[in-house]
Amino acid sequence: MKNKRLAFIFGGLLALVILAVGSQLIRPSSEKHQTDKVKVGVLQFVTHEALDDIYRGIKAGLKESGYTEGSNLQIDFLNSEADQSKVQTMSQTLVNNKNQVLIGIATPAAQGLASATKDIPIVMGAVTDPVGAKLVRDLTAPDGNITGVSDKTPIADQLELMATLTPGVKTVGVLYSSSEDNSKSQVEEFKTLAQAKGYDVIEYAVASSNDITSMTHVMIEKVDAIFLPLDNTVASAFTTVVQAAKEAKTPIYTSVDTMVAEGGLASVFINQYELGVATGKMAAKLLQGEQVAQLPVEVFDQGTPIINETVATELGITIPEQLKKEAQLIK
Repeated sequence: MKNKRLAFIFGGLLALVILAVGSQLIRPSSEKHQTDKVKVGVLQFVTHEALDDIYRGIKAGLKESGYTEGSNLQIDFLNSEADQSKVQTMSQTLVNNKNQVLIGIATPAAQGLASATKDIPIVMGAVTDPVGAKLVRDLTAPDGNITGVSDKTPIADQLELMATLTPGVKTVGVLYSSSEDNSKSQVEEFKTLAQAKGYDVIEYAVASSNDITSMTHVMIEKVDAIFLPLDNTVASAFTTVVQAAKEAKTPIYTSVDTMVAEGGLASVFINQYELGVATGKMAAKLLQGEQVAQLPVEVFDQGTPIINETVATELGITIPEQLKKEAQLIK
């Protein structure tokens, strides 16, 4: 009788052990996702408010998808500060650190990561022309290890804003970096569309940020307005452009809202933070097992007008009432 009781107790304990082990073996993948830590490598090309907004958005997008930094997410973040040699070494560092997904903020960063690995999935953040930058061949069907988010500048809308806000402008100077493929494609599109509307367009290319001061002073002697594409080199020295343009009373049309707040006159902008959120969510899908080929490049091309009222007043520009209703106004 005693032996039977011991056998019954032993059998019950054994059953509990089996159930406990089994529950761990069949634990849902969603539960594992909440406890296992994943590694994401992020390379940012340069410190600038617009790119910083993208990085903040990336972290928010990852968090919305269930990945929280310090809990189940480790972010391996590096910033090359516009040093192309650092882009290459930092890209290789992020690969060597065995990150599961890599994110490149701005075209040069994405290109550096693409050169460093053909195996680890890469998500582009803030790449205006992924095809021209040779990152993907087809936006709708990525066939390598790269996909992401593209911020296509609404150039036609920019020109419409320019015509409405400064109808007296005839000659437009375009300042950009000759080393950024991203910028070259924007300049080509701007020139084509602007000339079709009757503008004279003069290109001013710089090799590095060191050339921006002298080039800006040359430019403002010959143009009625300045247009700045999405260009990381120019963005890093934007205050120089603002100072020279302010002295010459030359309006600046930018491609991001943060540069309007910093002294530009106006822009039709893509929200950089929301672009970052979309980038983070795409990285999360890759972490959860989706393949690059399943994720077409997401294109942001619908912009919002923004105007700096203080700059407009300094330039003697009256903002039309209808435009006041449509645009975001800042001081």
